[in-house]
Amino acid sequence: MSIEATVGAALAIENFNAHQSAQMNLLRETLDTQARTVTEIVEAATPKLATSGHLGTHVNTYA
Repeated sequence: MSIEATVGAALAIENFNAHQSAQMNLLRETLDTQARTVTEIVEAATPKLATSGHLGTHVNTYA
């Protein structure tokens, strides 16, 4: 293998690694955004418990 081919292969691998790294960062950001969105949806859908009064303050039941 010639030195030019070796350098070319090394540069191609470096370029590939940079591209893969950028894609992984984008995937991480996308998954973090989706996780935040799902957390917000679940928190909004979860009924809030009663904090005062006679009903719903001692037993947590959902119909």
